[in-house]
Amino acid sequence: MLSCFTSMDLFSLFLSIILLMLTPLSVSQLEEFVSIDCGGKSNYTDGSTGLSWISDSDMMHHGTPVEVEDAPNGGTMVQYRTRREFPIDSKKHCYTLSTVERRYLVRATFQYGMLKSGGTYPQFQLYLDATKWATISIYDAKRVYIEEMIIRAPTNSIDVCMCCATTGSPFISTLELRPLNLSMYATDYEDKYYLKVAARINFGAPSEASLRYPDDPYDRIWDSDLARRQNFLVGVAPGTERISTTRNIDIGTREYPPVRVMQTAVVGTKGVLSYRLNLEDFPANARAYAYFAEIEDLGKNEVRKFKLKQPYIPDYSNAVVNIAENVNGSYILYEPSYMNVSLDFVLSFNFVATPDSTRGPLLNAMEISKYVRIASKTDRQDSTVVNALRSASAESLQMNEGDPCVPTPWEWINCSATTPPRISKIVLSRRNLTGEIPPELNNMDALTELWLDGNSLTGTLPDMSNLINLKIVHLENNKLTGPLPSYLGSLPSLQALFIQNNSFSGEIPARLISGKFVFNYDGNIGLHRGSKKHFKLILGISIGVLAILLLLFIGTLLLLLQRRKSRTRQKGVSAHKSTKPSNAYSLVRGNLTDEGTTCYIALSDLKEATDDFSKKIGKGSFGSVYYGRMKDGKEVAVKTMTDSSSHGNRQFVNEVALLSRIHHRNLVPLIGYCEEEYQHILVYEYMHNGTLRDHLHEPSKQKNLDWLTRLRIAEDAAKGLEYLHTGCNPSIIHRDVKTSNILLDINMRAKVSDFGLSRLAEEDLTHISSIARGTIGYLDPEYYANQQLTEKSDVYSFGVVLLELISGRKPVSPEDYGDDMNIVHWARPLIRKGDVMRMIDPCIAGNAKIESIWRVVEIAMQCVQQHGASRPRMQEVILAIQDATKIEKEAQNKLKSTSSSSSSTSGKPQSSRKTLLTSFLEIESPDSSSGCLPSAR
Repeated sequence: MLSCFTSMDLFSLFLSIILLMLTPLSVSQLEEFVSIDCGGKSNYTDGSTGLSWISDSDMMHHGTPVEVEDAPNGGTMVQYRTRREFPIDSKKHCYTLSTVERRYLVRATFQYGMLKSGGTYPQFQLYLDATKWATISIYDAKRVYIEEMIIRAPTNSIDVCMCCATTGSPFISTLELRPLNLSMYATDYEDKYYLKVAARINFGAPSEASLRYPDDPYDRIWDSDLARRQNFLVGVAPGTERISTTRNIDIGTREYPPVRVMQTAVVGTKGVLSYRLNLEDFPANARAYAYFAEIEDLGKNEVRKFKLKQPYIPDYSNAVVNIAENVNGSYILYEPSYMNVSLDFVLSFNFVATPDSTRGPLLNAMEISKYVRIASKTDRQDSTVVNALRSASAESLQMNEGDPCVPTPWEWINCSATTPPRISKIVLSRRNLTGEIPPELNNMDALTELWLDGNSLTGTLPDMSNLINLKIVHLENNKLTGPLPSYLGSLPSLQALFIQNNSFSGEIPARLISGKFVFNYDGNIGLHRGSKKHFKLILGISIGVLAILLLLFIGTLLLLLQRRKSRTRQKGVSAHKSTKPSNAYSLVRGNLTDEGTTCYIALSDLKEATDDFSKKIGKGSFGSVYYGRMKDGKEVAVKTMTDSSSHGNRQFVNEVALLSRIHHRNLVPLIGYCEEEYQHILVYEYMHNGTLRDHLHEPSKQKNLDWLTRLRIAEDAAKGLEYLHTGCNPSIIHRDVKTSNILLDINMRAKVSDFGLSRLAEEDLTHISSIARGTIGYLDPEYYANQQLTEKSDVYSFGVVLLELISGRKPVSPEDYGDDMNIVHWARPLIRKGDVMRMIDPCIAGNAKIESIWRVVEIAMQCVQQHGASRPRMQEVILAIQDATKIEKEAQNKLKSTSSSSSSTSGKPQSSRKTLLTSFLEIESPDSSSGCLPSAR
């Protein structure tokens, strides 16, 4: 039988196998898509895109399907032949979409069609959960209005709502949910801000048609730059030409734009590429991406280099775009990011070729998204109660209303204007409620009125002792049973309590019948008042017991005071006997005249403490370090200076001057100093767990460093450096940041040490030195090249430390990297390819959240940028490490809660983020308190 196969048959078989291997991926991806035809009558598959659409008839119980007259494309697009129209009222109408915790693209479209005689086009509000998404204003019958939002969704669901019409009836044509790759559209602000898509443009497109799935596997809609939409492009520079290629483009970066989009571009053949674009709902802060790919074959001596000239922003405009150089070749995507930039309503931009460029600027695509602050939903505990009550109703309470309070409240509740909104009133009289009153009601401490009368509620009253604002309670005409809790009479705000015609029983608490508020309990046969004599007897006994307890308390208190005075006198005597005068220091030879900041320790005392300097524990740039124990039992690290030259004297004076005035929990404190017999000695606090380098590179100690511990150490060290840079005046540059200068105390908390190479930073941070000082592998290449010392030199070195923490590798290792490579050269291409797994230290692989590691990888690669201006500040590094810690802790907490709730849990697959870490911009965290994002620097 085998002889019957030709080479062509074998090739076909091989191709079939490959297709079978690839098909499940596409099918799986399609299965995650949610495409809802609002107003559609049945489910179907779109022949042009292959997308499966479902009717909303089973999920939306309000509104009516309406046939669209004069639908686009002659009605060939099935999803736009109908729309769902909602009544003009004060209610909101919401679609609930199930989600898991990940990023999604949410898209809503609106196509109204021909206007009826005498009618008006509708205008209404679109909401995503409690956040206002857009104002939908229809004025073109044939146009499809598209709104897109990129979100990090919660674990259960989101609501898309129409409401608040000013003209016409709210409506919707389609609603779509598209899951995104984990790394796509990640921002530092996604916990507080959504990304509303303002523009997504395919430059050099062959026609006016937009591009989407299947060309874009994530089904983003890329508008052609030829299309004349509301946000149309104008102001095209003379000499602008359209180019294209059929060759494949490597798009393996952070955002994965479609290959077909990157195969086209516009080129400014006269050296200028310019456009003007209108941005709806601007000015605002935005996230912008430019997409570049060299799709022309340049000659041997040809280069394409250009700059952003307008709008002129120094951080952006000073950067030269050299596509082929940035990605090491042609036909590879380069996507510089503008993570937080302020843009006006009219965005005028142009790229201009540099004088040494032989080709004009090029642009393949662009995306701009506006930051939209996420509004607070109703308090979660309040929502739990009202949803439980709604479910308890036998009649059809309004469904598809989304959040209870925002943007408009449900018809049977009132809400406060606080953040988050709280429910203040519930009115469910005669709504056929059954079952018991939810016990979670006790969490609604903002509740003032509760109307549950005229239903069939059963069971006992739940605890409501926390409802301190509760004023009016209507529980009459139900089937409630059990005794009346005594706390009801103690509710401080209660004005009226109606419980008549139930089956309560037992004695009525005295405070309920005190007459301080209205109380009606008729129709409860089992209820009865208590005896007054009985009450007086109990009151008398209580007063007697309290009097006895008060006497005992006073006697005990007097006895304790007498003993304390006796102990204080004894301590005073012993302290007076043991007090010795302390020596302030004054280094006259070094011109150091600070006094009282640290103590002088005699050489004889240090010899005794160190057993005559016999316990050597290390060697630093300053000299050897010895272990010692002082007479009072305090453990110390004694550092001796080996350089006896005048430079060494100056270094010693510099060290004492610096350390004596620096006090921070993440810097190793100086306890004292000694200057005797031509010796210069510094005495530090002893750090029991040695250096970070030991724990990273000595196999016997590596087990002590899990990922969370490494993050804590990184944060501690970063805070120490940040204090040197910003907390000291003038600021201090460490100059020798490395893992052997990060020490660990008995609790594995990190402190930065060794200021032997530190120097005071000049006010302009540009002090010139003739010799670059530092350690190979950690040394800032920019400082090494031009001798220009700045705080960013420490940032570079700390970036190397972060790479060590991630990988467990040494910064310089001929065995690992070769003679001409270091850890930065090794890591950079791996990050470009998104291959973070090859970087991770085997000691933590599989036991850490990949997204947390990616967060540190990203900030580390920003720290080791070639130019100091492109590196972040230490404050930004700290925020990134804290983000990674938050991600890791949340993952661990979820794992613990899952393990405790179920003995058989399925492991959640770890996520991965593939990013190209290229940025024109140092990112600033938004000021959340003001409700807006700061302008980008």
